[in-house]
Amino acid sequence: MAEPQMSKTFPVKPKQKAKPRTPKQTAESKYWSSFKTKQIPNLIASINSLTFSPTAPHSFAAAHSTSLTLYNPQNQFSRSSNISLNDVVSSASFRSDGLLIAAADLSGLVQVFDVKTRTPLRRLRSHTRPVRFVKFPLADKLHLVSGGDDAVVKYWDVAGETTICDFLGHKDYVRCGDWSPNDSNMFITGSYDHTVKLWDVRDKDSSSVTEVNHGKPVEDVMFLPSGGLIATAGGDSVKIWDLIGGGKLVYSMESHNKTVTSICVGKVGKLSGEEAQQYRILSVALDGYMKVFDYAKMKVTHSMRFPAPLMSVGFSPDCMTRVIGTSNGIIYAGRRKNKEDVESGSDEELTKYERRLKKLGSGNALGLGPVAEEPRIRVLKPTSFRYFQRGQSEKPSERDYLVMRPKKVKLGEHDKLLKKFRHKEALVSVLGRTKNPENAVAVMEELVSRKKLLKCVSNLDLEELGMLLMFLQRYSTMPRYSRLLMGLTEKVIEMRADDIRASTELRGLMRNIKRAVEEEIRIQQSLQEIQGVISPLLRITGRR
Repeated sequence: MAEPQMSKTFPVKPKQKAKPRTPKQTAESKYWSSFKTKQIPNLIASINSLTFSPTAPHSFAAAHSTSLTLYNPQNQFSRSSNISLNDVVSSASFRSDGLLIAAADLSGLVQVFDVKTRTPLRRLRSHTRPVRFVKFPLADKLHLVSGGDDAVVKYWDVAGETTICDFLGHKDYVRCGDWSPNDSNMFITGSYDHTVKLWDVRDKDSSSVTEVNHGKPVEDVMFLPSGGLIATAGGDSVKIWDLIGGGKLVYSMESHNKTVTSICVGKVGKLSGEEAQQYRILSVALDGYMKVFDYAKMKVTHSMRFPAPLMSVGFSPDCMTRVIGTSNGIIYAGRRKNKEDVESGSDEELTKYERRLKKLGSGNALGLGPVAEEPRIRVLKPTSFRYFQRGQSEKPSERDYLVMRPKKVKLGEHDKLLKKFRHKEALVSVLGRTKNPENAVAVMEELVSRKKLLKCVSNLDLEELGMLLMFLQRYSTMPRYSRLLMGLTEKVIEMRADDIRASTELRGLMRNIKRAVEEEIRIQQSLQEIQGVISPLLRITGRR
């Protein structure tokens, strides 16, 4: 009886996915990426302005169309109230206590509303054209400043609904402004006349204290937290100026491809080390990019792309919320999670490890005791496929020697034919492309060095000979190529005289070559006559 055959099974090692070759994110990139973005759609028109309340819970107001909408970032950006105006809202600003908000529209009217009741408390009308910005001081509750297309900057007494002073220094539309964080009497304005002016409300003669020229129409300006520096946005650049130094340009950031529309200050408050508690400039532009600029190190530290042109940007005082408005009526609102949010969040918002800890609790569920340590990171072994991919995403240091892979040189058709010693075909291929005479002359010189040019000319058929004569007609009289081509023309006439006489088309080309040569000779003779007249004059001048 035959014994049954035993089948052997061998374990198959599963394939491991290759480790992605993406560079490591810096701590700051992780910080800005931690803002979980949520879209707030259906706002009809472009988001002209975004401003945050200085008091908790730091609601923000979005100016769009004829509405001013307030959102609560702590309640998943729910709409808390809506204020309707008679014309398109261009700008808004909260008072320092967060109880009032001022809104400017394109009818030239500035209105002050109660935030809770949405009641209009004051109507400030003095501008003759659309108002583009309105701003409350950081500490003063009784005044505000506004500017518009009438090129006038107005300083208002809010309680009396009257203008205290008109500042008339700008020559074009006034588009933006900001108050000094250190002095409630000082503010800046930016205009389409390319200038940014510093004003003092105590100076009633309407003359600016300092003026800087941005070089492009100014879209937005702001004071940096120190009070001595300002940032201006216009064109595709954001510039930093030192007001204490007399308006000296400190740096110009030109990383955008289109017009920068809005800037604001953002604070990096949750990092460790040197990057903790530092301020950044956030800029948005029509190219759809948001850039984060570290003006202490003078470099862009983070960048984000959005699918529409960006019109406005805002950052909350508590460093928890970032909002960006687009031209198609969408707000991209991002909020970071703090410890309270994670502890009170639902199971869906927690990570897999956090849900496991929550399920185990203090360890009483299974009697295993409290879980104190996180899972240990698995160490790669030489038997692992990922072991041999270590370091592929590392950046080289200054002392490393880089071995670059040589780039493959793409050869032209004539070069390939020359490498195959197909001389006639190489000559015909370059004659058919008269836009690059340098290539044709280079091929002819190569054939001369190989002693094959005359043989190629003798083997050309009538059509190819016509292409050669047409090339000689165009370029033989050019000084760059005449030394080679004039000699070649003589050889062609000598070798292919019978073919030229027999063809009407070739005889016409020869007549054209003759005219071109005669015209060049006439020009040379005229130049020699002019040289004969000028040379004695130059000698006389040199003797004096």
